[in-house]
Amino acid sequence: MSRPLALVTGSFRRLGGRIAVRLAEAGHDVALHATRDGEPDGAIVAAIVAAGARHACFAADLSDGAATAALIPAVAAQFGRRVDLLVNNASCFRTDDDALPSPESLVAHFTVNAAAPFVLATALAGQGGQAVVNILDQRIAHPHRDQLAYTLSKQALAEATRTLALALAPAVRVNGVAPGLTLATGDYLPGQLDRLAAMMPLERLPTADQVADAVLFLASAAASTGQVVFVDGGAGLVRYERDFVHLAR
Repeated sequence: MSRPLALVTGSFRRLGGRIAVRLAEAGHDVALHATRDGEPDGAIVAAIVAAGARHACFAADLSDGAATAALIPAVAAQFGRRVDLLVNNASCFRTDDDALPSPESLVAHFTVNAAAPFVLATALAGQGGQAVVNILDQRIAHPHRDQLAYTLSKQALAEATRTLALALAPAVRVNGVAPGLTLATGDYLPGQLDRLAAMMPLERLPTADQVADAVLFLASAAASTGQVVFVDGGAGLVRYERDFVHLAR
C-alpha cells in the first residue's frame, strides 16, 4: 500500500517546511512547493529522507492563475498517483500598507491568500483527494488596523474554509489552523518575544512543531470539517490594538 501524498505550499523553509517534515514522519510522501525554482532548506530535506518519505520539489507562482491550476496535476503526474492532502500554507504578506491598502495590494493578497487555495482545493477534489488544511492567522478572531490587505485575505480564506467544507462534502474535508506568532522575523527586538509571550493567556508562544501537530490532527480527523483550530497561546481570545511587531518593544 502506497503512502498518502501531501502537497504543502510554501514549504521550502520555515513553518511550511516543518509541516512537511511532520507529515513525512507520520507516513506521508510530500510535495514541497515554492514560488520559484530553488533549493529547499537542507535540514527539511534531511528530516524528510530520515523519515523514509519520498519527496519532490515544485515551483509555481500562486499569483499566476495558470501556474496555480497546473500545480496539483503536476504533483500527481510526478508521483504517479493522486494528491490526498493539501496544506495551503503559502501566503502573500506585504508590509507596504501603512495606511489603507491600495487596490493593487488587495488584489495581490487575495489572489495568493484566498483565490489560489480555493483553486488548489477544488483541483484536489477533482482528482479524488481527501483533505485540505488552510493555514490562517489568529488575527482573524480580533483584527487590528495593521496589514489590512493581509488580514482581509485571511478572513476570506477562513470563510472559504467553512464554505468549501460544505461544498466539497462528503468526499473532501476542509479545515483550518490559525497560528499565533510562531517564527519571528528580524523585525523583533531582543527580548521582545519573551515580553510578547507574557502577554498571551497561556504566557507562551506556539512553536512550529505545535502548529504542524494541529495540521496532522486535522489531516486525519475523519469526523471534522469546516473547523478552525487556533494554535496561538490563547492570542485569539484577546483583542490586541496593533500587530505583534509593534507591541512590547
